[in-house]
Amino acid sequence: MKALVALLLLISATPVLAAPSTDVPMIDNTLGLEDMLPTPQTAPDANSVSNDVFGRQDDAYGAFQRGYYLTALALALPRAEKADPAAQTLIAEIYAQGLGVAPDVARASSWYQLAAKNCDRMAAFELGMLYLNGEGVPKNRPKAAELFKQAADKGYAPAEYNLALLHVEGIDASPTLTDAAKLMKSAADTGLAEAQYDYGQMLMEGAGVAPNTAEGAKQIGLAAKQGLIEAEIDYATLLYLGNGVPKNLKEAVGWYERAANSGNPVAQDRYAKLLAVGEGIDLDLKQAAMWRALARRQGLNDPLLDKLLIGISQKDLDAAEELARFWPSQPPTLADAAAETAREKAAAQSVPSDKLAGSH
Repeated sequence: MKALVALLLLISATPVLAAPSTDVPMIDNTLGLEDMLPTPQTAPDANSVSNDVFGRQDDAYGAFQRGYYLTALALALPRAEKADPAAQTLIAEIYAQGLGVAPDVARASSWYQLAAKNCDRMAAFELGMLYLNGEGVPKNRPKAAELFKQAADKGYAPAEYNLALLHVEGIDASPTLTDAAKLMKSAADTGLAEAQYDYGQMLMEGAGVAPNTAEGAKQIGLAAKQGLIEAEIDYATLLYLGNGVPKNLKEAVGWYERAANSGNPVAQDRYAKLLAVGEGIDLDLKQAAMWRALARRQGLNDPLLDKLLIGISQKDLDAAEELARFWPSQPPTLADAAAETAREKAAAQSVPSDKLAGSH
C-alpha cells in the first residue's frame, strides 16, 4: 500500500518538480508597501508632522509609513523638483496606489520615469512592470526587459527575478538558462521566496546550473518556510520521497496539511491520500473524504483517491461532506442551534410592542 501511495503522489494533478515555467508568471509589486500601511488619515500640516514626529529622519517616507499620504506628498514634492530620485519614486507610489489621492497610473509612470533616469532601481522596476502590462504607458515588453535589467544591475531582487524569467522565456531577453540561473540565485540569496523556489527547481533539474538535489531541496524548503504554497507542496513531496533531503513521512504530512489548509486542491488531494492509507498519520477515512470533497469543489477529481475511499461507510461519507460544507469552520451543533434560537427569542421579546407589525 505504501508503494501505491508513492505512485499516486508522483502521478498527481501537477508535476512534482518541473523545469522553470516558460509562461513567465511575473510577480506584481513585491515591495508590497500597500499591505503594510495603516488606514489613510486626514493629513495635518506637513511642517508640524515633520518637526513634532519625525525629527531629522526622512520626513516624507516617515509620513508615508504612518499613513499621512498627503503630508508625504507635500514633503516629497520640493525634493522631487530638485531631482531627488527617492522623493520622485515616493510620489509615483502614491499616485500608482491611489493613496490619499485618486489613482493616476499615467502620472505615476511619469514620476517613475524621472526617478529611473536618476538611477532609482525601484522606480526602474516599477516602470518596467507598467510597460510589461501596458498600464499608464503603451505595452512594450522589450522596454520592460531593459528596465528590469537596469534595476537588476543595481541588485534589486524583484527585477533580477523577472529578468531571469524573461531569459528563460527567451523572447524579450536572450534565451540563456545560464544567465537566468545566475540572476535567480542572486534574487534567492536576498530571501525572495519565489526566486528561492524557482532556483531550487533549476538546481533539481540542472537547468542552467550543475544539478544539486540537496541544495535544490534546501532552496525549496526555504521558500516553503516563507509560506509559498507551491514550495510547501513540492517540499512535502521531496520529504516523502527522500529526494535531496532525508525521508521524513511525518514532516511531509505536516507540509501537505499546511498547504491543504491554505485551500490548495493539489495539497488537499495528496493529504487525503495519506489519511486514507494511514501513512505518516493515523488512518482517518472521514477526514480523507472531507479533503477529497474540498479538492473536488475546485475541479480536482482523482479516481485513485476514490478507490482508496471505497470502503468508507455512508454515515462517515455524509459527515465528511458536512464538514467540507462548513470548512474551515465546524458544522453547527445542536447546542449552537439551541443558543441561536434562544438569542432570537430574547431579541423578539426586547422589541417594544408598539414597534411590532399590526400594533397601530
